[in-house]
Amino acid sequence: MSNLPMQDISAHPDFDGHEMVIYCNDTATGLRAFIAIHNTTLGPGLGGCRMKHYESEQEALSDALRLSRAMSYKYAISGLDYGGAKAVIIDNRDARTRSERLLAFAKYLERLGGLYVTAEDAGIETADVRLMSTATRYVRDLPMDDNGEIALCTAIGVFHGMKAGLEFAGISELRGRVIAVEGLGKVGMMLCQLVHESGGRMVVCDVDPARVEAARQRFDAQVAEPGTIHRAEADVYAPCALGAVLNPQTIPDIRARVIAGAANNQLSVAGEDAHLAERDILYCPDFVVNAGGVLCVPDRGSAFELTAALERARNIGNTTKSVLDYARKHLMPPGRAADTLALQRLSRS
Repeated sequence: MSNLPMQDISAHPDFDGHEMVIYCNDTATGLRAFIAIHNTTLGPGLGGCRMKHYESEQEALSDALRLSRAMSYKYAISGLDYGGAKAVIIDNRDARTRSERLLAFAKYLERLGGLYVTAEDAGIETADVRLMSTATRYVRDLPMDDNGEIALCTAIGVFHGMKAGLEFAGISELRGRVIAVEGLGKVGMMLCQLVHESGGRMVVCDVDPARVEAARQRFDAQVAEPGTIHRAEADVYAPCALGAVLNPQTIPDIRARVIAGAANNQLSVAGEDAHLAERDILYCPDFVVNAGGVLCVPDRGSAFELTAALERARNIGNTTKSVLDYARKHLMPPGRAADTLALQRLSRS
């Protein structure tokens, strides 16, 4: 484990004054991972661990840097006293050593002594966190029963953020409206259920045909081919897979009036929401509407309580309205408004 020399990362386009960036390399298990701690002004670093295949270590580092920054802003705008941090494990696709790599990663966390506390993210399930907890104390204190509480809170937050965006755009209810959901993992499928129960219609896509077929049957959803759903005739485009889907190639083709989804880092680069605003597309900032998962975190010293967590997730609708109101009042894109409000809290602490 080593801190990367500042001269090696300070020029990285995604470096944003991060407090600490750590490269974990365990040759015995094949573990390679980055831990990025962005800002601990509000409290200790807390954020999920992502495991996926990356084409290069630089790509993995970029993901860790961007995700950890988003966590700082997510906590700040949600009123939580935690610091922004994130980890990515470079998946070598060797299933035989997966458990050993996770345990090796957990031992690095233990050596950090609580500077960073981890949790689930893409590619990391509750069972993985449970396994890591046998080698480190520094995993998030949440229910470990695989019942999907975190995904449910995330989906409910996105749902209420989406409704706030629609209301801001002059649409009073979901009934009869078309929602294009990209990504049918736990959160995406739960979001579809909420939209379906509210009378909305859906266009869906996912790389997994079984998930697509399940959504088609359960919700009478239309199906779009992967890579095309941003062009769907819809009232809302809800990115719920991986990030960077809002970019110079996709933005000119988006037909939805509102964008609100669960994916992190939806903008390929900061400021792309200005181009959405130019096209009169209302962007509900991702780290605002997808904060339901972090709102599961109980106050320090308190036990997890699902009813309270769901109520905090529903309040994301009000937070989204506040951001959109601020953006309109100050004549700025919503993404910039959300950043400004988050930075205000960070600077006051």
